[in-house]
Amino acid sequence: MSLDTRYTDHGDGSSEGSDSVIAAAGRIREAVETVIEGKADIVRVAMTVLLAEGHLLIEDIPGVGKTMLAKALGRAVDCTVQRIQFTPDLLPSDITGVSAYHQERREFEFKPGPVFANVVVGDEINRASPKTQSALLECMEEAQVSVDGQTRLLDRPFMVVATQNPVDMEGTYPLPEAQRDRFMARVAVGYPEPQAELDMIDTHASNSPLDDLVPVATAADVRAMISHVRGVHVAPAVRRYAVDLVTATRTSPALRLGASPRSTLHLIRASRAYAALAGRGYVLPDDLQDLAVPVLAHRLLPSPEAQLERRPPEQVVSDIVSRLPVPEHV
Repeated sequence: MSLDTRYTDHGDGSSEGSDSVIAAAGRIREAVETVIEGKADIVRVAMTVLLAEGHLLIEDIPGVGKTMLAKALGRAVDCTVQRIQFTPDLLPSDITGVSAYHQERREFEFKPGPVFANVVVGDEINRASPKTQSALLECMEEAQVSVDGQTRLLDRPFMVVATQNPVDMEGTYPLPEAQRDRFMARVAVGYPEPQAELDMIDTHASNSPLDDLVPVATAADVRAMISHVRGVHVAPAVRRYAVDLVTATRTSPALRLGASPRSTLHLIRASRAYAALAGRGYVLPDDLQDLAVPVLAHRLLPSPEAQLERRPPEQVVSDIVSRLPVPEHV
């Protein structure tokens, strides 16, 4: 028996709002998948983070399409997109902006940095110093930037899509824990399937598929989808299940740093978007299980014993999900 039949139906997913969300999200997903082939699960997580008002961290080796995925997501929506190439000499003011003195007006004029956009693509974020990485902390958490004692709000929707190489690669700085905790989810693109790589030769060899990608939704569409997602029902038993998942990471002997309360909120917000993309007006425990690894694993630090046993946080989270009792009635 599927889990869907065991839980109270709080919405049939056939309302006009739900249909419009699925339709708009489907257009965006299809547009992105014309660029990133054979990675439907990764694109779905990216869409989930967008509709949950979160930020996405894409971590993998060079050359597998991390930046291409980030650009495709930004280009599929008709909104402002800015790219930041993170380098060791990048300064915080290069991201947030700076106040410059205007000679004719005899006053300081604020020149906004690339963070003032709807979608900010942070390419190779862990190649900049921790000080520069931290310039994103305030804007990612509060959608605002404080420069020279003045706070400026960022336009909604606002999403940071950052890429990074594995920390054991040359020239990288590990992201601070506070920075990783701001990202709602982390995904790895991985190598393509042979057939997808063969198709890529035909579609990518002569020109970039990004050149042919046209916006299929507007920023207003995304704001409407976000508003709909906020109304997706989360039953008390499902909320408790989310807390139990996060609490289990704090008590696991395989981890020396468990997930934060912010991760609980991110897990609930992401599950609402995930359910909406599935055409439901309510969240199932299945949604939390599907999202547990991308939402929680990057925030965790393994214990020395787990490191010796080569048990990554992803495996620890999967083990927690498999053994934690699932609520039977919601």
